[in-house]
Amino acid sequence: MIANMSSSQSTAKQRPDAVPSSSLGALYKSSLRVLRHLIYNPMTLVGSLVALLLVVVACFAPWIATHDPLLQNLANALQAPSAAHWFGTDEYGRDIFSRLVYGARVTLYIIALVTIIVGPIGLFIGTVSGYFGGIVDTLFMRITDIFISFPSLVLALAFIAALGPGLEQAVIAIALTSWPPIARLARAETLSLRKADFVVAVELQGASSTRIILRHIVPMCMPSVIVRLTMNMAGIILTAAALGFLGLGAQAPLPEWGAMISTGRRYMLECWWLVAVPGAAIMLVSLAFNLLGDGLRDILDPRSE
Repeated sequence: MIANMSSSQSTAKQRPDAVPSSSLGALYKSSLRVLRHLIYNPMTLVGSLVALLLVVVACFAPWIATHDPLLQNLANALQAPSAAHWFGTDEYGRDIFSRLVYGARVTLYIIALVTIIVGPIGLFIGTVSGYFGGIVDTLFMRITDIFISFPSLVLALAFIAALGPGLEQAVIAIALTSWPPIARLARAETLSLRKADFVVAVELQGASSTRIILRHIVPMCMPSVIVRLTMNMAGIILTAAALGFLGLGAQAPLPEWGAMISTGRRYMLECWWLVAVPGAAIMLVSLAFNLLGDGLRDILDPRSE
């Protein structure tokens, strides 16, 4: 019997899925799980690498760009891709590659600001609505329904018409159209948690509603919200590019991928690179965030184990 007990204890120690004995062990186990998922899921790995590349390019743009993105040289206008200009030049002789690199900063700026605004707003509205229910839930959800009933681009155009064109105004307009799905998701998660045993136990101990929402419900909703925010980034990029294409987003001469497509469409039949290069960048980055969101869903969903 003693031998059997000792062998079972040694087996439990060797099991990779044993419960960690410390927070450091839990972090190590979680890191191994993420790394294992990345290795066995090439699409998630590709999405992660492209998203990381976007961040690196945006951070080190002055060292990566080969020319000044705003410098005009009409003598070099509409040159095809070459050793001097890797992606060619535009109608003002500006280097397309350098403008693409600096445009990554604008794209990352829009993604970061919209995510920072949308995440807390959607999480707050969803958790409060789902936890309290009643008239609070009805009021918040009817407001959410009003925003969801309009296509996001049409609603963003309406806000831009009221706020005026510009990069900051575009960020506000996109944020105002992106929070309803987050609120809906957080509400659904909260409804499944409000009658859970651990929530009832905390309520019986006298915890306030604010403490229950912030300390117990919000952390449980975070994984789903993070996944949704990551997948929303592709839509944010496309909406920002659409506003830039219409001249309502980043204003000239600021390099922005949608605006680059807009100015290059007049020459696209003869100079394909003016539209193809920024269009390919938009497509690649949007696809990368979709792949990254799918991978995060598999990693953060405990049912995927």
